[in-house]
Amino acid sequence: MKKLLVIIFFYTNSLFAQAILKPFPQHVKYFPGAIKPNHVTQIRLDDAVKTFYNQWKTRFIKQVPGTNEDFIWFENKGRKQCVSEGQGYGMIIMALMAGFDASAKDIYDNLFRYARAHPSGKSKYLMAWAQYANNKSTDNTSASDGDLDIAYSLLLADKQWGSKGKINYQAEAKATINAIMQHEINHQTWTVLLSDGIERESRDYFTTRSSDFMPAHFKAFRRATDDARWDKVINTGYKLFITMQDKYSPDAGLIPDFIVNINKKPKPAQPNFLESPYDGQYNYNACRVPWRITADYLMTGDERSKHIAGKINRWVMETTNNDTYNLSAGYTLAGNDIKHRYFEALSFIAPFGVSATIEGKNQAWLNKLWNYLNGFKLKDYDYYDNTIKLLDMIIISGNYWRVK
Repeated sequence: MKKLLVIIFFYTNSLFAQAILKPFPQHVKYFPGAIKPNHVTQIRLDDAVKTFYNQWKTRFIKQVPGTNEDFIWFENKGRKQCVSEGQGYGMIIMALMAGFDASAKDIYDNLFRYARAHPSGKSKYLMAWAQYANNKSTDNTSASDGDLDIAYSLLLADKQWGSKGKINYQAEAKATINAIMQHEINHQTWTVLLSDGIERESRDYFTTRSSDFMPAHFKAFRRATDDARWDKVINTGYKLFITMQDKYSPDAGLIPDFIVNINKKPKPAQPNFLESPYDGQYNYNACRVPWRITADYLMTGDERSKHIAGKINRWVMETTNNDTYNLSAGYTLAGNDIKHRYFEALSFIAPFGVSATIEGKNQAWLNKLWNYLNGFKLKDYDYYDNTIKLLDMIIISGNYWRVK
């Protein structure tokens, strides 16, 4: 009898740990006044996400042979098979798509194990930024954006499946959040460092990547850890963004890829500061800003978010004459197209769709963006474009829920 009770206990405990508490679709009610595409039914919105998710999963989730580890495939660009940014994206997607995909939890756990198997040199709770095709890390420094999404995904996982299974998601989330605060936050300016490899004497110590400002994540980190320092990161970031809009992009409201000189007089980075001639323009990093900023408004109603996103919305509708076919892949801070960028890039289009959700006057524009976004085929774009498209489709369709 005693043995039977023990068996029943472990069986029921296992069922509890495996329970899907927020199955897709969730049909979240965002902050009052926020909108979704209204020219198609909710069922069609959900189905579009499901269809694209299945395609994305088939192409981009890969298993390390002979292990219980999965990674998000970077397509071997620069011989890299995986970057922590993609791992974070994939882990968020898995936590949100559970319920539709019966294998989501197993894949999530495999993605988590891969992340932990490739730690940075500063902390076992941070992920080395990239891995070569031979499964070796390119170096042992982190990329802050990847760690931020991995940490947030662990909070999602805790709310989705609970933390009584093999992986204590809640404990892992807190450990990761604390490691981020220790190694990837500048405690002088309270901005996000580029990585855990940035030292005080580095020229990059007072630099930040604009797309690393994720206020909705930071508010969740504050609630999870009761660490009031996250309030400083949130408030500093919003102040910095509004200053950059007002001073350097008063008409378009655009934010540059990299912001330098934060401890004195913040300004856009000079050309070729770190990645490209467009490091001080609205390029392939900053294109994520409308999504990251708007997520906070949808979840919490922060008026600073609405102010920033609203300015971008007004400009993009005006500059395109409300025609999605006029969107370009990159802009100067003055709002002009970057030369030779007259092509479609989902990583620019999708975040504009997210920012359009803040208020009803954007309804026609949002409907057009949804149609435009869904017209592109996965086979024609890479990991970055397709993954941002999927994440933003989940948000636009009303299926991005808040970690409370």
